[in-house]
Amino acid sequence: MPKVERPYCRLCGSPELASVVDLGASPPCESFLAEAELDAPELTHPLHLRVCPNCFLVQLPPLIDPVETFTEYAYFSSFSHSWLKHAEEFVTAAVDRLGLDGSSFVVEVASNDGYLLRNVVERGLRCLGVEPSVNVGAAAREAGVPTLTAFLDPETGAAVRRKHGPADLVVANNVYAHIPDVLGFSRGLRELVADDGWVSIEVQHLLSLIELTQYDTIYHEHFQYYTVATAQRALATAGLAVVDVEKLPTHGGSIRLWARPEAVAGEPSDRMRAVLAEEEAAGLHELRGYRDFAERVERVRLALLEFLVRTKRRGELVVGYGAPGKGNTLLNHCGIRPDLLPYTVDRNPYKHGRYTPGTRIPIFEPERIARDRPDYVLVLPWNLRAELTAQLGYVAEWGGRLVFPIPELEIVVPEREVS
Repeated sequence: MPKVERPYCRLCGSPELASVVDLGASPPCESFLAEAELDAPELTHPLHLRVCPNCFLVQLPPLIDPVETFTEYAYFSSFSHSWLKHAEEFVTAAVDRLGLDGSSFVVEVASNDGYLLRNVVERGLRCLGVEPSVNVGAAAREAGVPTLTAFLDPETGAAVRRKHGPADLVVANNVYAHIPDVLGFSRGLRELVADDGWVSIEVQHLLSLIELTQYDTIYHEHFQYYTVATAQRALATAGLAVVDVEKLPTHGGSIRLWARPEAVAGEPSDRMRAVLAEEEAAGLHELRGYRDFAERVERVRLALLEFLVRTKRRGELVVGYGAPGKGNTLLNHCGIRPDLLPYTVDRNPYKHGRYTPGTRIPIFEPERIARDRPDYVLVLPWNLRAELTAQLGYVAEWGGRLVFPIPELEIVVPEREVS
């Protein structure tokens, strides 16, 4: 048996970590299986969320090397219409806020398939994506977005700066939770950004995760979960200061952190102070805010299982919509397999003909739903609720309904999308 090291805080080094919730063991959430792999064993890893009583960073042990997950990646940002709109709106607002023009340089870390930087290219701004996944990085280059295939660390950041110059804006959306070396990644951000530049980071807000029991967003490629307070501490180790925070509806509740090099940062904004006060009131700057989370997770699990068993006994058909990473946490923790959910569908052709990790539920094209006319559609990417409720409006034609499992089980009649 390999030696297992005691978990320690990756931000402050404390060995005293307190349990938040233990979700058992599951495979990496994006390791979808080909049919030829169904007779092979799958490697699973513990999924035990802990909080540091010293600095209050909430984290998972770094059991998976990001190289294993992100070198070939199944997630393409451009398959979500709402996410494309979100990216376009961000670029428009950032150009206006920071006064970016043709002489500016924008770098996005974890730029995926170029979904955001294509808006920068269209505005005639110089830009570069830094994306570790070979397959999605290639898609970005095909779309005309300059992209470097690399993980960000201090050395990569310094190399980009030497070759291209310092960045006026560094964007890091939905990646700050995905790296186990939070200290090295933060230094990489500082290497990239100009001494008078800006860093914009979007990350799921731990306040939303805890208050709305969004436990399915806990998976192995998310190594830590941030409050504004813990993000402040992490960025400060690299000489970056958070000066402003925006609350966003994305991913069930996110924050956009605006940071600058400490020498030019200035005082934090009033809305940043307000969010810090919300976190403190919820108990997230101490241990008390995490104590009943595991009990609430269990209530979500039981409600979903009771619904699926009840519908099966009645002979009703329930199928899934979407095959996101968060859905695989939910399916594995609840033990939901094809006997309760015969299949799910996804818009990403990469996933068609594959199977969900651990639970081995087949994934088909979305058109399968209209052919089979199920009684219920379990929506796994619940964070896209408004978009998907409209897209799935046709389910109402035969009396079908949508099921949202988080933050609590809810069954709704969809409304037909208006074109």
